[in-house]
Amino acid sequence: MQKRLRRSQVTDFFRGLSPCIVGMEATRGAHHWARVIDSLGHEVRLISPQFVKPYIKGQKNDAQDAAAICEVVSRPEMRFVPQKSVEQQDLQALHRIRSRLIGCRTQLGNQICGLLAEYGVILPLHLSQIRLRTATDQRRTSAIESV
Repeated sequence: MQKRLRRSQVTDFFRGLSPCIVGMEATRGAHHWARVIDSLGHEVRLISPQFVKPYIKGQKNDAQDAAAICEVVSRPEMRFVPQKSVEQQDLQALHRIRSRLIGCRTQLGNQICGLLAEYGVILPLHLSQIRLRTATDQRRTSAIESV
């Protein structure tokens, strides 16, 4: 079957279809749609994009992607991505956000060290040392200003 759907049409389309195997590439939003389609009685198989790519024939477009996904789903030895629950996605989002925040904190510490080095203030490249030194210097500056 070849049918082009908009996002707003997906649920109604699969609701009217008899239960079947649905193959999808595991990209953004795929786990949400897998849960929706699964709740309608279909068997959803999520495929990692790296396994779909070798099966694309010719130029990459939606039709070629769909044909490649269909080919991959029919392979008996293919490994599929397990479907994530909402709770699993929540936990993954928290881990990713925390990882991003840690990276930003490290970048900021490195930038502070670099800027202070331009003024001859050399700090060890460790966040605790940067915090300690900047807090000490801030208290010292406040005490001088109050005199």
